Amino acid sequence: MIFLKWLQLGALLFIAWVYTGTVRGENPPNIVYIMSDELAYFELGHMGNPYIKTPRIDQMAREGMRFTNALAGSPVCAPLRCNLMTGKHSGHASVRANDGGTPLREGEETIASMLKQKGYATGGFGKWGCGGRDSTGVPEKHGFDVFFGYYDQVHAHSFYTPYLIRNSEEVVLEGNVGGRTGKTYSEYPIHAAALQFIRENKERPFLCYMPITPPHGMYDIPADDPAWELYKNEAWMRDPTISQDTKNYAAMVSMVDREVGNVLDLLRELGLEENTIVFFTGDNGGQDRFKSKEHPRGFFGPNVNPETGVEFRGGKGNLYEGGLKIPFLVRWPGVVAANTVRDLVFYQPDIMATIADLTNTKATEDTDGISIAPTLLGADGSQKLHEMMYWEYGNQTAVRYGKWKAIQPGKPKGTKQNQPWELYDLSSDVSESTSVAESHSDVLEKMKAFADASHDPVEAGTYYDKSRERHERDRKAKWGTLREDQSPLKNVQRIPKNNIVPFEKMKLIRFSSENRANDRLAEYAIDGKPSTVWHSQFSKEKKKHPHELVIDLGQTRTINGFYYLARQDKGWNGTFGKTEFYVSDNADHFPEEPYVRCMFKKEKQAQRVKGDKISCRYVLVRNISEVADNDFGSAADIAVVLAR
Repeated sequence: MIFLKWLQLGALLFIAWVYTGTVRGENPPNIVYIMSDELAYFELGHMGNPYIKTPRIDQMAREGMRFTNALAGSPVCAPLRCNLMTGKHSGHASVRANDGGTPLREGEETIASMLKQKGYATGGFGKWGCGGRDSTGVPEKHGFDVFFGYYDQVHAHSFYTPYLIRNSEEVVLEGNVGGRTGKTYSEYPIHAAALQFIRENKERPFLCYMPITPPHGMYDIPADDPAWELYKNEAWMRDPTISQDTKNYAAMVSMVDREVGNVLDLLRELGLEENTIVFFTGDNGGQDRFKSKEHPRGFFGPNVNPETGVEFRGGKGNLYEGGLKIPFLVRWPGVVAANTVRDLVFYQPDIMATIADLTNTKATEDTDGISIAPTLLGADGSQKLHEMMYWEYGNQTAVRYGKWKAIQPGKPKGTKQNQPWELYDLSSDVSESTSVAESHSDVLEKMKAFADASHDPVEAGTYYDKSRERHERDRKAKWGTLREDQSPLKNVQRIPKNNIVPFEKMKLIRFSSENRANDRLAEYAIDGKPSTVWHSQFSKEKKKHPHELVIDLGQTRTINGFYYLARQDKGWNGTFGKTEFYVSDNADHFPEEPYVRCMFKKEKQAQRVKGDKISCRYVLVRNISEVADNDFGSAADIAVVLAR
């Protein structure tokens, strides 16, 4: 036994010697960080998934270290990318809204800018999500020599977009007009560019960051992709009762698996694998896609252990374990021990500090992260731990304290009061099924105090172009020219065209607020396109009722009412409840009493409000309440009815 302990100590000293020599010598290690968008913890073969095939990722798990308690920095795409890149948790991060447009602040340091100072070539390939074009958050202003793919996450939903972005300039994809079909499958050129980047920089240290889009977005993959070969003998693939999107999803994950293999094979071909650290992970917790009575937690059970049936509560978008738990593998032949599993609890803000340690670089002073390099190098005994870890998203808050998890779930639908704090002992209740807040109030109070101290007001970046013209163009490129009104919606309702002031004749004079960050502009309320929506501001700062629009009818007109059309997606946020309409011949002065009052219903059909015949030039729409009693206001379209 004593001999074995000395042998283990000798091995650790040897690893430390190899590590120190590699990092501090002439050839610091290359970094490849592959992050698959929304790939869930239990959606991999080595985790026992009975449907999805991932032979190369499974091999990587055998050849490296697998972590069972890796957690996202946020439960959704854009914020977690900021947490990862900057090393800041969500109470300090500049990107906290998942609107795809909120940018990093100018000059904010990232993993790429940190490594660039050490002479690394830096390339990113996939979905950025930390600032649209013409903002302070574009990747080329944050340390990347090149970034190729999507800057905006709505743009990234389509694999047949008309173009991709390379350092803020458009790269046309042949034969594509947006939507779900086309000639050029966007993931192919993105992956090819990543491989080419590795080849071109084989003689110098490099960071190859691959936040790839699959399997998120619209579930599309070419029918001739080699991934389908893995499923040619699978009976469920021939089952007509299983949707094609479900089958496509499995093939997309297997395509990701092939891409991981391509990277590993290339590193071996170039003689780089022993000096390259490869990370493979997901971005946030799983989503219960393709649900049915037979599969209530989704066809692939992303948050259900296929061997035990134990579930992670929740999923993408919330702070329960299902929204945060991610797969995480690390491979570095000869340095990171093969076929090992570690239970270390860490999260994405720790990655900057980790890479800084592994490359003998210094992370920023304001990082919230702790390096996990000691665990990777086998020196578990010297691994520092977080006393507590912090998350916030929207009006949700969570804290981890050893085995304890405290969560403040936010506001239930239809209420304005936050739900009470909950406390779970994850060592005995990983499903977060029974709160022990009352019996351990002392623990909870300590965690709540930490939460209060961990939140700073958000300071996001800005756009140089206030109109965000190119950013909005990218968002609309999801559907491109495929549909005239950009609408991917089904069973869309419309306002009747007869006897209304033509939409093109009306003009918006002023408005109380709009949520520009996710393209919910006030002008969309009178554009006649049901797929576009005006929404009151909720990014950065939430504006409360009343929500107002002032509309110019183009000339004095005789009217006798209005139409209101609620948003036509599956949501109801902002749907008008109590509303008042005022009319005037002066845009700057409206009477104290409204022309007409009404209470709209929770329905998708266009709703008519009747009034007496009256002549006017300007209309003030004042929304007083929402059907769900929240603070929002939204409209797909508002029309003015002409009197006959």
